Amino acid sequence: MADELNGTIITLAGYVEVNKYRYVYFFIILKIYLLILCCNLTIVYLIWKNKNLHEPMYIFIAALLLNCVLYSTSVYPKLLIDFLSEKQVISYSACLFQFYIFYSVGSSEFLLLSAMAYDRYVSICKPLQYPTIMTKTTVSIFLFFAWLLPACHIAVPVILSAKTKLCSSTLKAIFCNNAIYRLQCVTLKIINIYGVVALLDLAILPMLFIIFTYTKIFIITYRSCKEVRKKAAETCLPHLMVLISFSILSAYDIGIARVESNLPKSVRLIMMLSIVLYHPLFNPLIYGLKMKEISKHLKRLFLPAKII
Repeated sequence: MADELNGTIITLAGYVEVNKYRYVYFFIILKIYLLILCCNLTIVYLIWKNKNLHEPMYIFIAALLLNCVLYSTSVYPKLLIDFLSEKQVISYSACLFQFYIFYSVGSSEFLLLSAMAYDRYVSICKPLQYPTIMTKTTVSIFLFFAWLLPACHIAVPVILSAKTKLCSSTLKAIFCNNAIYRLQCVTLKIINIYGVVALLDLAILPMLFIIFTYTKIFIITYRSCKEVRKKAAETCLPHLMVLISFSILSAYDIGIARVESNLPKSVRLIMMLSIVLYHPLFNPLIYGLKMKEISKHLKRLFLPAKII
């Protein structure tokens, strides 16, 4: 029985009254997904189009926003299909693939934020050395490893899970997250150990590096002139807000997998939707409003008649 389940169809049991509200769900999620795509890709387009935004900080922002698009795309299209389907199901292999994309893309966020923190440190604390340190090659290396390392890390538990016996085909979720481990008869000890290692490498260590870096920035700027403090506040505050937001989101995601069986179905649905709704909209909002140069180009794009 367990061997057969590894090739079976997984039922996504996290939906609430789909038959009654399927079209309401569908159009709401479709509008949110299109809004996420438009908001993120508009800023990416502006950064790509305007040469004065071809700087490391804005390149990292563009990478972060592209991450939001990939993060959302790993979930939203399947949600839309499920809302219009009689049965909300997914094959186990497709479930593992969704899990892989969702967490590898999500994990790269901390590494991108680490690269941005280092960029701000060099820009503010070592301005004369900035052009020689933050070269195109350096930026490319940071981006390459920010996406490669999580992809390699998350591949290991996915491969191990593909070979693990299943004792259930019902997932109490609306997409494949950490709850997939509850389908397994016995979660391999190596998966648990590797999960801790991945959490340390992809989240905790980058977060500690970011906190250390910004602490140094604030100490140095506190001793500097008002102009330097203003520059630090303008460029560092949005990054810190995104870091805090994503850290809470990550802890939230881990928490759902732990307590979901004790929560009402409707509460679980709201919690899971908020994971894939809030952050992809929060990032472009913060960078669009708080980053002066990006905000200026957005105004030129949408309010050309009012710009002198």
